[in-house]
Amino acid sequence: MGALLNAFTPKGKIKPVYIFIIAAVAFGIILGIWSAFTLTGAVDAFFLPPPTAVVKTAADLFMRGDFLNDIGITVFRVMTGFLIAAVVALPLGVMIGTYAPIAAFLEYVVSFIRYLPASAFIPLFILWIGIDEPEKIAVIILGSLPQLILMIATNVRNVPRSMIEVSYTLGTSKADVLWKIILPKALPDIMDTFRTVLGWAWTYVIVAELVGASSGIGFMIIQSQRMMNTANIFVGILSIGFIGMFIDVLFKICHKKFFFWND
Repeated sequence: MGALLNAFTPKGKIKPVYIFIIAAVAFGIILGIWSAFTLTGAVDAFFLPPPTAVVKTAADLFMRGDFLNDIGITVFRVMTGFLIAAVVALPLGVMIGTYAPIAAFLEYVVSFIRYLPASAFIPLFILWIGIDEPEKIAVIILGSLPQLILMIATNVRNVPRSMIEVSYTLGTSKADVLWKIILPKALPDIMDTFRTVLGWAWTYVIVAELVGASSGIGFMIIQSQRMMNTANIFVGILSIGFIGMFIDVLFKICHKKFFFWND
């Protein structure tokens, strides 16, 4: 307990077991408030079904198998779109953050595109490439790519100037500074950028699946809304939350494993 109290200092750390306990308590409080409002009848179950009804509905959906297919296709769309965006954004972001002429050429264009809402392009994408998988993936790429480029450029710019100047003093060439100083220092932050933007990609895929889709979690949610099945909607939303939390944990594990020096 003393170690936990001592953690209430700026930049303090706590043991993993305490992290697990505190997170479990947070989820327990949310579940308790949800149960209190629904099981007592304070809120109509039609608008907010009780946790027991959502668990029963989830069990039924997973037993039927169709929902597993919806989850699989949604995960495929998100990961495909995000990986394409990441592969394109990484070199562009690094170049913009490193070299001023490239930043002058690209940064304002990317900033302009960043403010164009990806959801507004759905009608155009349907006209250009139809309603199959490329349309959903294109929405995710358009939503993720500009954000990734600009955030990676910021990660690179945050590399301390003093580190670069010291490397020059020690004989590092201009070409080697990028590979030996800037990238090793910026990569941990770039990994955090990937983790953040991947969360946003889930928002884009659900928007894409709400329009012109015949499968996926978003399609299941919109179908449930038409049938007034709020429990199904909750199962869809909570499933996205659990998948996102699982991916988030994987990113943190990879961050500690591959960028241990950053601590």
